[in-house]
Amino acid sequence: MRSSLTDDSAKTLVHAFVSSRLDYCNGVLYGVSGRLLRKLQTMQNTAARVVTRSRKFDHITPVLNELHWLPMAQRVRFKLALIVFKFLHGLALSYLTDDCILVSSVAGRRPLRSTDTRTLYVPRTRTAIGARNFAVAGPRV
Repeated sequence: MRSSLTDDSAKTLVHAFVSSRLDYCNGVLYGVSGRLLRKLQTMQNTAARVVTRSRKFDHITPVLNELHWLPMAQRVRFKLALIVFKFLHGLALSYLTDDCILVSSVAGRRPLRSTDTRTLYVPRTRTAIGARNFAVAGPRV
C-alpha cells in the first residue's frame, strides 16, 4: 500500500492515525514503566520507517531526527511541559488551572525573591502513582 502513496500523503496519514494516538493523554503516560514506553517507541519507529521508506535494520535515530520527531519518553515530557507553559501564559484549559499553583499564591509561605519567577508549587506525595498526577508531574517537569 505504501508504494501507491506519495511522500506527503504518507506523512499526512501517519500524523492523522499514528501520531495523534501516540500524543493522546500524554499526561497519563508520564512515569509509566519502560516496557510500555518501548511498545509505544516501537510503534513510532515503524511509522517513521513507513514515512521515510527506510529498511527494518537501518538505524532509527537518524530517521527520527530527519522527521524532527522526539523519542517517546522525551515526547511525553515535552507535551507535559507544553501544557504547563500554556498555564503560565494563560492559555491552558480551565480545569488544568486548578492543578497548577504558583508558589507566590500558596498561603502560609513567606514572600521570597523566588515568588517573582513564576515557580510552581510541587505537592508532596507518598506513592509513585501519586507522583504521576498532573498536579505533581506538571510542576516537576
